[in-house]
Amino acid sequence: MSANVTVRGSDDVTASETAAVETAGAGGAVGAVARDRTVAVVGTGTMGQGIAQVALVAGHPVRLYDSAPGRAGEAVAALTARLDRLVEKGRLDAGAREAAVGRLHAAAELDELADAALVVEAVVERLDVKQQLFADLEKVVGDDTVLATNTSSLSVTAIAGGLRRPGRFVGLHFFNPAPLLPLVEVVSGFATDADVATRAYETVKGWGKTPVRCADTPGFIVNRVARPFYAEALRVFEEGAADPATIDAALRECGGFRMGPFELTDLIGQDVNEAVTRSVWESFHQDPKFTPSLAQRRLVESGRLGRKSGHGWYTYADGAERPEPHTAPPAPAPAKIVVRGDLGPAEPLVALFEEAGIEVRRKKGDGGFIKLPGGGELNLADGESSYEYHEEEIVYFDLALDYARASRIVLSTREGTAPETLAEAVGLFQALGKQVSVIGDVPGMIVARTVAMLVDVAADAVGRGVATAEDVDTAMRLGVNYPVGPLEWAAKVGYRRTAGLLRGLHERYPTGRYAPSVALMRRSYAEDAEDSR
Repeated sequence: MSANVTVRGSDDVTASETAAVETAGAGGAVGAVARDRTVAVVGTGTMGQGIAQVALVAGHPVRLYDSAPGRAGEAVAALTARLDRLVEKGRLDAGAREAAVGRLHAAAELDELADAALVVEAVVERLDVKQQLFADLEKVVGDDTVLATNTSSLSVTAIAGGLRRPGRFVGLHFFNPAPLLPLVEVVSGFATDADVATRAYETVKGWGKTPVRCADTPGFIVNRVARPFYAEALRVFEEGAADPATIDAALRECGGFRMGPFELTDLIGQDVNEAVTRSVWESFHQDPKFTPSLAQRRLVESGRLGRKSGHGWYTYADGAERPEPHTAPPAPAPAKIVVRGDLGPAEPLVALFEEAGIEVRRKKGDGGFIKLPGGGELNLADGESSYEYHEEEIVYFDLALDYARASRIVLSTREGTAPETLAEAVGLFQALGKQVSVIGDVPGMIVARTVAMLVDVAADAVGRGVATAEDVDTAMRLGVNYPVGPLEWAAKVGYRRTAGLLRGLHERYPTGRYAPSVALMRRSYAEDAEDSR
């Protein structure tokens, strides 16, 4: 159920995998499974074949097993054809191809895996099926064999619960397609031995992958931390503040994400994405931070599953036009503005305004905002909304990953805001060469509330010992193509500002969803202490 975007063919070999071919037989990193030892893969679907290809290209003998008669043989033929295509494309040496084919075998019976040093399972996502498989495997393989599951949604601890030797069991969560995507989550269950986790880690690292360590928790790292990226977009849509095309554009063109959440869930499959969200929510005993979306549920119930069904948030029929994001018409730029206080992460805008020929006067004061010539104020999204300011003309602007590179800026204001004030705000950002989208009056806007929630969930995971901050950021960059990791972003925005935005959202939505985690508050207090020195 991993949410990944493929941009190359599934038979491509990455540079790191090519290096693995060239160094095959070198023994790999200390603690890794030796290259002359057999790696067995149980389950020969897309993921099973992908994992087998990775191990094979790295130099291991590989044995494939599937409970369905004939499937393993078909998988061997399919993998051989993939290697042939790689040779045709010049991505694999003919000699390496011959050697790899010679190491690839189908197993008709489970006991043919007896000599495997590592067995990776990639069968159906059912706990009972996986538990029975590993119980049977344990009767066949040696006591030093590492047993691994590629599950993306089940508990590693639960799968290993009935084993005689649960310490040699570990999660190896590859991302689809396994030959292309570098990330592997190495998941330690409650009983996993530390040296087994290290052996698994070093093995996949030797295969040219980027492993990250994590504890056995619902969603592991990626599927846990990624939930707010979809959830907050759906919340903004459900509140009627913006349409999917505008929300997608905001997160792409302002937030720096490769794809927006609506187009991404259409690609993943609405049923798959919603199932992962629901699984994480239920595993966390219906924690409001992970509450599924009713709008997405209705989409799934209607059969609009995305690209695979021809219709999701967008229509994919031949000739169908893609909806355009809301973009404000041209407006004149104000000749001068006043910037009061420090704009925080939006401070780079000052230099951009000056470069555009707008006169900027700085003024000291608490808080940071931009004063427009007509008296209105521009504020960076902070968890409040314009409707709360009845006697002031307040326009909010959204957070950007990089204001210089952002091609779109999003504004939010209440219905009663004077048209002249909004026009000045629109014209100010258009003077920087940006397109401007105006959305409804929603606290936290789009990018700011999404990033704040990503930071909160990531900080909470680190605080609970799920993974290190470095591994969380690495996982989110490589697993779902985030422009920066959540905790990298937090360092840029500031933990105090992030916690303040969430407190503002919590005050306006008192369900517990936006209550800052204890881990985030600790980081906020530490930042306060550091600033006061």
